[in-house]
Amino acid sequence: MIRLTLIAALAAGLAAPTQAVPATTGTPDPLAENETCEASPAALRACYQQPPAHWPPPTLAAGIDHWQELGPLPPVTPPANAAEESRRALGRRLFFDPILSRSGQIACASCHHPDQRFADGRRTSSGHDLKTGHRNSPSLLNTGLHRVWFWDGRAGSLAAQAMEPMLNPVEMAASREGIEHRLNQDEDYRKAFAEAFGESPITLEQVAEALASWQATLRSRSSPFDRFLKGDHRALSDQAILGLHLFRTKARCINCHMGPLLSDDRFHNLGLTYYGGKYEDLGRYQVTRNPDDVGRFRTPSLREVAATAPYMHNGLFPHLRDVLALYNGGGPRPTPKAHQADDPLFPKTSPILQPLGLTQRELDALESFLRSLTSGTGERRAVVTQSAGP
Repeated sequence: MIRLTLIAALAAGLAAPTQAVPATTGTPDPLAENETCEASPAALRACYQQPPAHWPPPTLAAGIDHWQELGPLPPVTPPANAAEESRRALGRRLFFDPILSRSGQIACASCHHPDQRFADGRRTSSGHDLKTGHRNSPSLLNTGLHRVWFWDGRAGSLAAQAMEPMLNPVEMAASREGIEHRLNQDEDYRKAFAEAFGESPITLEQVAEALASWQATLRSRSSPFDRFLKGDHRALSDQAILGLHLFRTKARCINCHMGPLLSDDRFHNLGLTYYGGKYEDLGRYQVTRNPDDVGRFRTPSLREVAATAPYMHNGLFPHLRDVLALYNGGGPRPTPKAHQADDPLFPKTSPILQPLGLTQRELDALESFLRSLTSGTGERRAVVTQSAGP
């Protein structure tokens, strides 16, 4: 019901005409350059078959000084020595072993399954005693390339991210003492930890470090977009190339979804805080206690996006088109009620979000490009909606 109400409210704003924000960086006349590329599908393809450094200039909002062009993911660094190789192997073993949970029934892979691109496909995950969390489990693919972890950025290292679910009473509900006792009683694990860390009693910190060592090696497989970047220009259809262009210009996606990860690793308020309501989530504020951070959540990577629904920090949207509707309408902008007029914590939707006025044809193209970011999608099928217009 919440999702349907939100989408209906956003749809009312789609009819209002909007203007694309002019680019603030790039060539002396970026709008003219974009118009040249947009003259025809062939012209647009020619513009994007160049190296990314020569692509048309992006449309950036004021204050975006950290922009980075889209690009390929860096390769996994080989292990520096035998100990590091042992830590990675140990981390993989621990990831799938429910020994880390209080019940002995839940593993890291329970919420981050390889068949689900290391997510779980649920709105929110179930943990110990079938308790349900209030946030969506993101994919762990490419997680080693982030700078902060969790939707609210509360973990400053990959090892800290790996440790928290083990001790979280809603997730694996274990204790330091319980984990260390079980592992130290296991002869095979004592040998594996000795190879990875040297002879010593097994500690929770070593467990987290081993998990982080392996998780850092998780990478998305090659997607159609990656193949396009490598010179296989048939990997993207004309529709997907139009979507790529819109992603960087009129749709303004690149203001937050940038670089190889398609994420700026920063925090933004999309108007989904539900402030003062049953589903309230204050996001980054719960970590920093800075009023400006109320309702802000980390920008997720768009790698594997077509295979990692549902979307948003609370798993609100089951379909990509729902997400596009949110952004096309400029996002929800809650207004304070009378008793909230002077509330310093009342959330403010990011000014980066603006009504876009994308047509159905443009939304189809944008969705086509987003699907090209997912590995295993080699087909160049067009995205078409029943009500697709010009």
